[in-house]
Amino acid sequence: MDHVKLNRRYWDDEAAGYHGPLARAAWARPEPCWGLWATPESEISALPDDVAGMASVELGCGTAYVSAWLSRAGARPVGVDISREQLATARAMQAEFGLGFPLLLGDAERVPCGDGLFDLAISEYGASLWCDPYRWIPEAARLLRPGGRLMFLYRSPLFAMCVPSAGQASDTLLRPQFGLRRLTSGTATEFTLPHGEMIRLLRSCGFVVEDLIEIQAPKPAHRDYGEVSADWAHDWPSEEIWKARLSG
Repeated sequence: MDHVKLNRRYWDDEAAGYHGPLARAAWARPEPCWGLWATPESEISALPDDVAGMASVELGCGTAYVSAWLSRAGARPVGVDISREQLATARAMQAEFGLGFPLLLGDAERVPCGDGLFDLAISEYGASLWCDPYRWIPEAARLLRPGGRLMFLYRSPLFAMCVPSAGQASDTLLRPQFGLRRLTSGTATEFTLPHGEMIRLLRSCGFVVEDLIEIQAPKPAHRDYGEVSADWAHDWPSEEIWKARLSG
């Protein structure tokens, strides 16, 4: 099955697990906290210094908690997601928290918006992980104005090379780095690029790389995950944040 259809079905099926306490907790956070380890924005400065007034597009927004954070900071967000069920949860959270911003049903590889409309394109485990980077990153470039910012968080290449098809990441390399791009299970497809390939892709789309933040899990951490332990992620980065600016 095409990865778009596969991932849409996966997230429609998974949406119920994110409705209620999980979505509510993310929406209620007073400060953005990123990734599996809830790393506070105040520690890593992932966002531009002042997002107030920025038109932003969240690519693969899920329950749209990132757009909620941006809205409270004065930005003008638009959320885009492929899953009707995830967007239903996002709309329920909007009603509960009294925040309103557009939510669009659409594929982040083909966003139903015009060119050059946004100052910031952002993705936390949305398009960054579930969409083909050779499609969604050029699409992000199309959506941004010259000088616009791109920020995304996803799995690190090291994690992708060390995680088995079932179970937690190990301290052994299980797959090669050369050719690393697409990992498909029976239910979903994830994408990860090695650093050199990601840099070349971003540059080919007109981006200037401004930072790469490799996330370290704290000690003690709030929990382990089925795919990675906090101890592993304290020694090696399980996820990373890229920051880039569109030249011109």
